[in-house]
Parts: sequence; C-alpha cells; structure tokens
Amino acid sequence: MTITKQRTSNAGKGSKAGKPASVTRPVAPDNGGPLVAGLNPFVGLRPEDLMSTAQQIGAQCVQEPALLLEQQTRLADDLLRVLDGTASAPPARDRRFADREWHDNPLYRMPLQGYLAWRDAAAGFVSRSVMDARSKERAQFFTSLVFDALAPTNMLLGNPAALRETFESCGLNLLSGMTNLLTDALTNQGMPSQVDKSAFRVGRDLASTPGTVVFRNDVLELIQYAPVTAKVHARPQLIVPPQVNKFYVFDLASGKSIVEYLLGQEFQVFMVSWRNPTAAQREWDLDTYVAALIEAIHAIREITGSDDVNLHGACAGAMTMAALMGYCASRGEKLVNAATLMVSVFGLDEQSQLGLFATPEAVTTARQSSQARGVLDGEELGRVFAWMRPNDLVWNYWVNNYLLGKAPPAFDVLYWNNDTTRLPAGFHCQLLDILSDNLLATPGALTVLGAPIDLSKVDCDKFVVGGMTDHITPWQGVFRSARAFGGQTEFVLSSSGHIQSLINPPGNPKAKFFVNDDSTSDPEAWLDGATSTSDSWWSHWSQWLKQRSGPKRNAPTAPGSARYAPCGDAPGRYVIEA
Repeated sequence: MTITKQRTSNAGKGSKAGKPASVTRPVAPDNGGPLVAGLNPFVGLRPEDLMSTAQQIGAQCVQEPALLLEQQTRLADDLLRVLDGTASAPPARDRRFADREWHDNPLYRMPLQGYLAWRDAAAGFVSRSVMDARSKERAQFFTSLVFDALAPTNMLLGNPAALRETFESCGLNLLSGMTNLLTDALTNQGMPSQVDKSAFRVGRDLASTPGTVVFRNDVLELIQYAPVTAKVHARPQLIVPPQVNKFYVFDLASGKSIVEYLLGQEFQVFMVSWRNPTAAQREWDLDTYVAALIEAIHAIREITGSDDVNLHGACAGAMTMAALMGYCASRGEKLVNAATLMVSVFGLDEQSQLGLFATPEAVTTARQSSQARGVLDGEELGRVFAWMRPNDLVWNYWVNNYLLGKAPPAFDVLYWNNDTTRLPAGFHCQLLDILSDNLLATPGALTVLGAPIDLSKVDCDKFVVGGMTDHITPWQGVFRSARAFGGQTEFVLSSSGHIQSLINPPGNPKAKFFVNDDSTSDPEAWLDGATSTSDSWWSHWSQWLKQRSGPKRNAPTAPGSARYAPCGDAPGRYVIEA
C-alpha cells in the first residue's frame, strides 16, 4: 500500500506525532474506565466463556501461591496507605468520580481508593501470571467487567450525587428510578435505556435532507439528494451504509450530516437505504448485497450520464464495497473510480482484541442461533455493543435512570444507535467466516457472484479512515486491512472513536487527524512518524475527493430520469419499516 502525502499545507498548524501524550493511543475512553475491546458483536459473549475465564483465574491462584501472596501483600500495603492518608489521589480524568466529594470528603475518598487498590491488585495478578497472552487478555476483560460493575458509583450509598438528589427530592428520584427500572425490565430486556426515543422522528429530525427515491429493488432503495449549488462535479458519489444499522448515521441533524456537507461541496450525492430483512430473507448473503449494489450503480450511471461512481462506506458497508470492487477487478469492469472506506476491518488477526471470545465453539453457537431464527436480531447486536463500553453505555445510564431517577437523554446519535436492524442468517454466517478466516483479504479465498476476490487487484484510489479510540474496529486493524488493496491508498487517523470519527464536521476545536506518507506495514511506526492537523478530516477528504470527481457542470434540475422515475421522497420506505 502506498500512502500519499497530504495535499494541503500544514504550515503553521501541523506537528509531528512522535511520542507526546496527546498522540499516544488512550488506554481508556473519555470516562477514564478501561477500554473493553474483547467482544466480536457478530459472535456475542456466552456465559460459559466468562465462567471458563473465571475458572482460569482461580486455577492461577492455586497454581501460583507465591504470586498470589505477593499481590496480597501489595494490596495490604495499598490499603494501609488508604487508612493513613498517604494513598494516591483518585484519578481526575475518570468521569465517574468527577464529583468533588470523591476528592474532598474522606468518607468517599477512602472507599474509592480502596476500590481502586482492589481493582489494581486483580489486574496486577492477571498481568504477572503465567497464562498465555490470549488467556491474559480474556482475564483482563473479565476482571474489568467485574470491577466496572462493582464501582461504588453504581450504588446509592456510594454515589454522592444520587444521595444529594435523594435528600433534595425527598426520595422522589428513587420512585422515578424504580419506575424507569420496571419499564426497562418490561420493554428493554433489562438494559438501561440510553435515549428518549420519543424526541425524534426519522424524516423530520433525522434523515431530513431533501431527496428522492429513484430506484428500489427487494434489497435496497436508492436516494438521490437535491443539489444545493448551481454547479456540481460530474462524477456522482454513492454512500453505502453498514447493514447492521440504518443509513441516516450519514444524515443526522443539520451540521452533523455527511450528506449535507458533500452537497455543500458541490458533489452529486446518492445514498443506499438497506431493507430490514426478516426470516423470509434468511438466504440473503454477500452475493445478494453486491448484486443489489451493482443494480444501483447502473441506475446512477443512467441518471447522471457518468461511466462510474465514487463509493463511500463504513464498517460492514465498506466490507461490502470491498467485495464489489474485488468483483469488478476480477471481471475487468470499471464501475468504481475511487473509494472511501471508514472504520472497517476485513478480518481478525492475531494482534486484534476484537475476537478474544470468538472461539470455534462460540462461532458455531452464533451460527446455529441465527440459522435457527433466520436473522441475527439488531437488539442482540446492540447489547453486545453496549458491553464493549460498559461504563459509557451501561453503568452511566444505570446511574442516570435508576439512582438519579432522570429520563434518558434526547441524543440523535444514540437514537440512531438504538434504531436497530436485523442481519439475514446467510450474511451473518458469511461475516463470521470472513472475519474469522480473513477471507476478504486473502486472495482467492472468497468468491462473490462466481468471481474470485483478490483485493490486491483493486487499483482505484482509496481513502481509508480509522478512529484512534475506536473500540469496535481498532484503528490498527483498519490500517492492516487497508494494506490488502493494490493501487494508491491514503490512510488517515481521526482522533475520535467509531461513530465520532464518522460524524466529524469541521469546526470542532477538539478534532484532529493524522497523516503520514510512509509505506510502513507497522501501524505504530506509522503513527510515530505521522503529522497531526487540528481540524476535521472531512476538509482534507473533500480536497482529495474533488480531484477524483471530474469537472463541474450544471446541477440537475429534477431527480431521476425517464427510465428511473421518482418513486417517493427521502428518506424512503425501507428506513421506516420495522
């Protein structure tokens, strides 16, 4: 893979990445808790896997009594320092303990320091044990789950903010919290609700950019967005969303919408809206989705008069794009001029933690489950995603909803995240094979529509984006996956997480991204030599895209064409269907 130089000047605003703290990959999300990067959402997590890991930890205690005694001695010393007031101060950046009582009041500070001492002792024992590296990572995952659950903030008496609310409201917060708890038990399968779903409506508050459905088949709808400029680039842009969520992550509220941004940059924008499959579509697989995409591209070509398109996709949508481009390369068809692939990995290599519990037994169980039901349910996926960041996506709402007695927030990203879709069993099983056996990145290992796939033959220009704090598709895996392509590939690293890397409009003072023209195969070496720019990567991407979108011409005055007549307004029918 060749990584091209950044084409815009960084004079006066860029800096070498080197090793400063601001550039080092964080070991924790913004709340300061441990980053739980061990679950594969397509596989899930079986209770027996957790029990097996707990038994391994117990076995180490028996097999290594000297290490256990040494760690207990250190723990006793840490607890004594808590009692005599010489223990370290609680972590200032952990959002769970931001209340000043945790630092100023010894009745809270000392229990917190004791909790941290126990947590560190467990982590220290695991890290110093003789377990193999993979078993250690599983054990670290398990202990992090346990200690996140046991955090004093999750209990009424251990949470100063909840106690204040109880006294100030005369206990009404606890009554509201019990109501919220019962509601979630009945309607949300016992998980704390993350968002006020009544605050949004698709087509009104979200996915509201004006557009028209110009093509529909059994698998997708194709939306053509209304231009907002007098001139547009001749080559159209097609956005391919992941099948595991609805498309409007690319068209959130005004100011956060990639669609809105691209339209303002004088691009012609089309969007795929996948149909939400049921058990009746259990046989749908990668062939189904690629064939539907090819139909959509031919419709775009006829509508715009362009010979090819630029593709944009994220996560599973980018994987589908890669399969499509591999098919075109195998068949000698040029349907794609350039492609943007965001936060997507093509397989689970030995350096990735995403598959810690993706054992052959777990994969087989996941496969059998979706085949029996015909689909992998979106709510099940959502629960796995939540437990990948439990402090942010579980315990944060446990405190808010049940201890403080507040309603969950009205937040557009969380509404989209909870507006789940299903995966057909055929595609789900194929994804398990692709990720477990690295089929997509292995030349000839995967066949799509009868054509063997070799991504090294995909020689169109690519723009690949990873997220520095991404807990779903770690950026190092995105970097390594991108190397499977031939041709010119530019890798850009956003300073944000999985979704925040996508929704990254210019103007955010905290945003920055990294680029490097070095062709090294080592992601850490790439980052060490990278240059940072304080801005959204969207601006850099727009310049890259304009160079690959052809000359400007008059914007179309009406959607569709004689052959592809409009068949409804955006956001279309499929995104609304349950």
